[in-house]
Amino acid sequence: MKIPAKYGNLLFACILSIIMVTIISGAVVIINQGLTPEMPRQWLKGFMTAWPIAFPSLFVIAPRVRKLVNRLTEPEN
Repeated sequence: MKIPAKYGNLLFACILSIIMVTIISGAVVIINQGLTPEMPRQWLKGFMTAWPIAFPSLFVIAPRVRKLVNRLTEPEN
């Protein structure tokens, strides 16, 4: 089963924000605390704090960035 195209921007923002927040929150926790037994819990806490901010932000910003990129690049032949 595929998701209807009209939800493409929502799906894009959801997937990209999950990937980005997972990487960034993990990196920040490792840089600040190192690889400790508490790291997974702190990583999840960071993720749960950042994702509700990142997802709607990306959902709003991504279409505008796509339009800007389209204006700044030449179409492919």
